[in-house]
Amino acid sequence: MIAAFDFDGTITTRDTLIPFFYRCFGRAKVYGVFATVAWDALKFGLGYGSRDQLKAKVIARLFRGVPQAVVQQAGREHARAVTASFRPAALERIAWHRAQGHRLIMVSASLDVYLQYVATALGFDDLLCTTLEVDEQQVCTGATVSGNCRAMAKVRRLQQHLGDLSQFDLYAYGDSAGDKEMLEIADHPSFKPFLHNNTTSTR
Repeated sequence: MIAAFDFDGTITTRDTLIPFFYRCFGRAKVYGVFATVAWDALKFGLGYGSRDQLKAKVIARLFRGVPQAVVQQAGREHARAVTASFRPAALERIAWHRAQGHRLIMVSASLDVYLQYVATALGFDDLLCTTLEVDEQQVCTGATVSGNCRAMAKVRRLQQHLGDLSQFDLYAYGDSAGDKEMLEIADHPSFKPFLHNNTTSTR
């Protein structure tokens, strides 16, 4: 048995990525970077741009040249902070799967630098997510290792990690359009199963 959980909006009540940007760089810098991609954001809003390309540009402008140690420290702090937004019902379901001996996999478009700590704390066996690329000098390049872990990329990452998914009985939990493909290939899909308010993720 495999239980694949999205993170933002599914386990949490809100998005955690942009608050992580604020923690790392401060609101002024983040707002400045968002201003530089305003045209790309407008095109995306009108249906002509790519969410993945927009996110890649933001990450490149924020993280290029930043020492990994700085980002990791912010990641540890953010991992502690996001626990306040956990949905109790999601934690109960995670605990249930763990008690059944199921393999828990977090599959998220958010970043490895804080999700690695969250996944470990929650007892997940595996983490598949958007991962910052680091060079030989342990400095962020501004790129990601395998692109944005969203939509069909979630399915591909599960396939690469597990092999033939038809060999598994797969539970999947998600809350947004970015989870659609993962839910479609699951034997037991759950869309917004822990939602007690109208807050969802925006990845």
